[in-house]
Amino acid sequence: MTERQKEQFAALLPLYEDWNAKINVISRKDMDNFYLHHVLHSLAIAKVMDFKPMAEVLDVGTGGGFPGIPLAIMFPNARFHLVDSIGKKIKVVTDVAEQLQLTNVRASHTRAEQVDGEYDFIVSRAVARLDEFVPWVKDKISPINYHKLRNGLLYLKGGDLTNELKPFARKVRTWDISQFFAEEFFETKKVIYLPF
Repeated sequence: MTERQKEQFAALLPLYEDWNAKINVISRKDMDNFYLHHVLHSLAIAKVMDFKPMAEVLDVGTGGGFPGIPLAIMFPNARFHLVDSIGKKIKVVTDVAEQLQLTNVRASHTRAEQVDGEYDFIVSRAVARLDEFVPWVKDKISPINYHKLRNGLLYLKGGDLTNELKPFARKVRTWDISQFFAEEFFETKKVIYLPF
């Protein structure tokens, strides 16, 4: 990481603490584990995907900006579009991106189904069951592939996913986040990849 990226990551906690004092962006008890539960968890995607310059990435149900903001810091030459249906959360995302001078982030107060455009990858963090989520986004993937993984969905989710992944068994690939990060928090968490 560059010095600039390190500064941006260091600036995240005070920015979110400030916002959390105004509106509940992140669970208050979770703020003690902010970097572990939110930033590092988001960066698990970077362990399986190296977004190339000019990659277009859509973060659906971004909430306060996860996984989109940490990924945008990590991949300053890729472009991230963060969307959420809750306006106050997009207000936070917009401010955080401005404060960090993340010129590769845009944020929209909208639902995934209403987003126009094509993206190389959709990223998200446990917004819904996969069988609900996939129909919202499957028509938003560009047919032009230039990454090591074919364009598709990179989804962060935990728990027993056996039944949830059954309908996608022939295409889905998963990585245990515990193989990247040793902390107990990641024991049952996975990065799910579904090509479209």
